[in-house]
Amino acid sequence: MHDTLPSTAAIAASPLPAVTGGYRGRFAPSPTGPLHFGSLLAAFGSWLLARHAGGQWLVRIEDLDPPREIAGAAQAQLATLAGFGLEPDEPVVWQSERHELYRAALDRLLADGLAFACSCSRSELATQGGIHRHCVATAPRAHPAFRLRVADGSEVAFDDGLQGPLRQDVATDVGDFVLLRADGCWAYQLAVVVDDADQGITDVVRGADLLDSTPRQILLQRALGLPTPRYLHLPLVVDADGHKLSKSSAALPVDADDPLPALRLAWSLLGQDPAPLRGIAGRDALLRCARLTFDPIRLSPRLHFHQADTTTAMEQPE
Repeated sequence: MHDTLPSTAAIAASPLPAVTGGYRGRFAPSPTGPLHFGSLLAAFGSWLLARHAGGQWLVRIEDLDPPREIAGAAQAQLATLAGFGLEPDEPVVWQSERHELYRAALDRLLADGLAFACSCSRSELATQGGIHRHCVATAPRAHPAFRLRVADGSEVAFDDGLQGPLRQDVATDVGDFVLLRADGCWAYQLAVVVDDADQGITDVVRGADLLDSTPRQILLQRALGLPTPRYLHLPLVVDADGHKLSKSSAALPVDADDPLPALRLAWSLLGQDPAPLRGIAGRDALLRCARLTFDPIRLSPRLHFHQADTTTAMEQPE
């Protein structure tokens, strides 16, 4: 039973280890296709914030879900980033090479009574509203999933650098969430927490579609005794129907051979004054100017542009 084991409710309320060291940010795409404009916006925004802080900017490939990955996509994404001049300060890290780190974290949670094997199927969980609060499996699986044991009252609050103060009751809103899937794939929540800590990430800048998963990651950080980085979630670029660009048929890849139009548009969508970049013909000169004139105060938690607007704007001559 939940109340006979170490409580994530107490962990959620415990003090956090302090984030130490200089600014270290990262961009972490999944290799499920070419880099589209929404991903470029997140990459450029995280790069600008790292450079503004005089810090380091890293790239991590989140290649832990083979069924969703497209052959060659990771290398194409890295080539696109290079074409846009967004080069990481350290060698690229690949999650597929870090299984031992994730296993060690899971083993620690199991030893502390904070994780457990679960044989519940999706159909069985559907009878519970899709939120796992206790196992309802009719029979054990040969290869179960592993979940974090989330106690009642496990409420997490944090201040997002752009979206403001947020609070979530992980027990009621999410339930006992998966750390290792039944198919043997590591869950994003565990892998990202382990990697951010191992790489010394102090500031996570990413799209607002991941805002809802942040309380789970903070709860895991506390359960593992890891520092919690600062979070800033950039607004999403959506299509005319309000769908996230990566899930839209309009999510065309950006052109690394002609990076200036997309960089200028991303700069404007990040709330920055377009005037300083006007008339700059070279990519490297534009990026230097962007580093010097970027103002994080101008970032907005919402966007008022759609994919149709981005396509039109990127086709406009200088």
